[in-house]
Amino acid sequence: MGNTDTLKHRWPIWVERLEDKLNLVLPSGEQTPEYLHQAMRYAVLGPGKRFRAALVYATGESLGVDLNILDVPACAVELVHAFSLIHDDLPAMDDDAFRRGKPSCHLAFDEATAILAGDALQTLAFESIADDPHIGISDTTRLRMITILAQAVGSRGMAGGQTIDLQSTDQALSEDALKTLHQMKTGALISASVILGAMASASSNPKSLDALQRYAEAVGLGFQIADDILDEVSDPALLGKPQGADKRRGKSTYLSLLGEST
Repeated sequence: MGNTDTLKHRWPIWVERLEDKLNLVLPSGEQTPEYLHQAMRYAVLGPGKRFRAALVYATGESLGVDLNILDVPACAVELVHAFSLIHDDLPAMDDDAFRRGKPSCHLAFDEATAILAGDALQTLAFESIADDPHIGISDTTRLRMITILAQAVGSRGMAGGQTIDLQSTDQALSEDALKTLHQMKTGALISASVILGAMASASSNPKSLDALQRYAEAVGLGFQIADDILDEVSDPALLGKPQGADKRRGKSTYLSLLGEST
């Protein structure tokens, strides 16, 4: 079986496992505070590509790691991703009304609850790595995973990338500046997903992690270029949000920089 066939076969298996695990990790919507927990579940569960979790599973499985171990970091990266989407959609940020084909969290609930839901999802991601008894790795590896994920979220990763993105609205960025922006905003969590999957393997070493880091950076850049194209040409029903949102907000994209026919 070819690699593409293997991926097509494994992806739905990974997604099904992930959804089951997320449903268990997330607090019940009937548990106090109910409204906050309902918002958290609304933002995380349901439609989604689960691309970052798939990278955790694909990397780990290629290194012989049991799926029961990979479930935890896979959930963690998806919780962080959901938190980032909630905050990105807020009026003070990108002001998006739809996400994954349904109203954004701040519209389905309210802005304050959306902010708190994002905050709670971020901390839940780290809690799951720190405390889950099924992860089956050493405390040293857990701490390293937490560090990798924290760096992907912070000022040198997603938060920093979002800051640059907001500050560069209606500005024409150079190709290098745009690459840096996306390496931080999008690529950091994608890279972390690959590295977390690898770190779950007892056979991982600095040389292999360095090679996987370079691979993940290339994947992250390709993902962002594809996302820029889809934002311009995709059917909104398939995209899950309005078409051309980046152009209307005056954001630099690879299409605006390099041209649609390049």
